[in-house]
Amino acid sequence: MVHCQTLTKIMDATSNDELWQEWLRLMIQDFGFDRLLYVSTRFATGSALGNAGDQLILTNYCEDYLREFVDTELYQHGPMLKWALNNTGACSWSAIAEFVSKQEITPQMQDVLNLNKRYGVTAGYTISFQPINERSRSAISLAMNQNKSQSEADAIWMKHGDEILLINKVAHTKSLTLPHNTSSGKRLTGRQREVLSWVSDGKTIQDIAKILAVSPQTVEKHLRLARDTLGVETTAQAILRLALQNQIFVFPA
Repeated sequence: MVHCQTLTKIMDATSNDELWQEWLRLMIQDFGFDRLLYVSTRFATGSALGNAGDQLILTNYCEDYLREFVDTELYQHGPMLKWALNNTGACSWSAIAEFVSKQEITPQMQDVLNLNKRYGVTAGYTISFQPINERSRSAISLAMNQNKSQSEADAIWMKHGDEILLINKVAHTKSLTLPHNTSSGKRLTGRQREVLSWVSDGKTIQDIAKILAVSPQTVEKHLRLARDTLGVETTAQAILRLALQNQIFVFPA
């Protein structure tokens, strides 16, 4: 059973790195799921995850696998991701056989299956979390050790499924509250975040210039660079993205 201490460690995490380490430890040590891939976005469009640069991705897969699966965005064609985009809850990877039997596998999906077979990613479960709005999507794949079969994964889920689901739901909910950078790897400077925060607080460029003791042109430069870094056209869009990453009013010491 889930102990209060377990959930307390998750809820007390102060960063996604800290949260992820505890998340991994629980899934690996307690249940045998040794490779995890968590993807979350607030900018999903229709039946797709949207721009990869807007996604938070947490994983412990090896670099070679990530280069082929994540960097190329091949993961967007995964059969279980397609399931996760249209469902909530947990699903055994035995469902992949149903995709194949119904001939619903596209060439890109087959590429995913071939890649996973090469790396021993063949047994596990996918959890799709309840969206918080119509454009949010979040899911995690839990892969068993490559020496384990899907029937062994199903047996573990039969015994501990409710506990595993609860831990992952709590960890996912906590992740939504923590500051993070998306998978684009682009980061704002502390001054850029600070200027955006002042704008979100209703300050004009002239107000911010006085507060920071700089020229209005310098403030405008910080705003322009922030927009470029975040890949948006307007300051309002930049503030929205920063807010969704929980980075408004968060600057380095």
